[in-house]
Amino acid sequence: MSSVGPPVALSTASVYPEPAEAAFELAAELGYDGVELMVWTDPASQDVRAVEKLVERHGVPVLAVHAPCLAVTQRVWGADPIARIRRSVGAAARFGARTVVLHPPFRWQRRYAAEFAAEVARAGEGVGVRLAVENMFPVSRGGLRTVPYSPGFDPTDVGHAAYTLDLSHTAAAGSDALAMLERMGEGLVHLHLADGSGSPRDEHLVPGRGTQPCAEVCERLSAGPFATDGVVVLEISTRRCRTREERTSLLAEALVYARLHLDPVPPDLSSLPAVTG
Repeated sequence: MSSVGPPVALSTASVYPEPAEAAFELAAELGYDGVELMVWTDPASQDVRAVEKLVERHGVPVLAVHAPCLAVTQRVWGADPIARIRRSVGAAARFGARTVVLHPPFRWQRRYAAEFAAEVARAGEGVGVRLAVENMFPVSRGGLRTVPYSPGFDPTDVGHAAYTLDLSHTAAAGSDALAMLERMGEGLVHLHLADGSGSPRDEHLVPGRGTQPCAEVCERLSAGPFATDGVVVLEISTRRCRTREERTSLLAEALVYARLHLDPVPPDLSSLPAVTG
């Protein structure tokens, strides 16, 4: 684990199209504190025992589980979204992870949307797992922007006990990331650290390469309750990388950025030689 500030984990989604095992390999190689497991179409990500073997093999813990709530994962772990939440909580508890990340329901999931807030409030009770609802963004098609989530893409409009702040999503939504951080307050327990240019697309750029206040968000979270109880996850897109070396370089750059801005202790310069002449 890092000696100061919150732990920094690597999302297994950050190595796509490589499988989850590559995330464990790279997290160990680069010195990440753990991984966030995205439960995905990759069969290994859906198999708790297979993930436990990756943890044992690489010495990298699972610090959070991202529930299969994307449009492409609606059949992963069954068709019932409530059952998927509960299975995600069970997996997190087995890994010793304290957080499950999940998105607001889609608008067409009417029954699920009606049950969502109550399920999120109670699903982790008794096992020490919190469900951190993530901010999302409108979808643009043919010049039209629509909100596919119910009741909206900003979970603070509803109010939950725990939140995930995603800075690529604030960029795509045109949201004020610092204002959202303030609204989430002490409920903010999980950060998806990435960047965006302000395009309506969800870009997941390396932090520092876009317009989002990534450094200021990290600095605000480097002390206080988040520093001892939160997790920072690098969730960046490397799908255009042609080689493992290119992917490793981006993930290393992202980790250096996070460590630099999450360290609340300024460097000790007293031992450096004085500059003369």
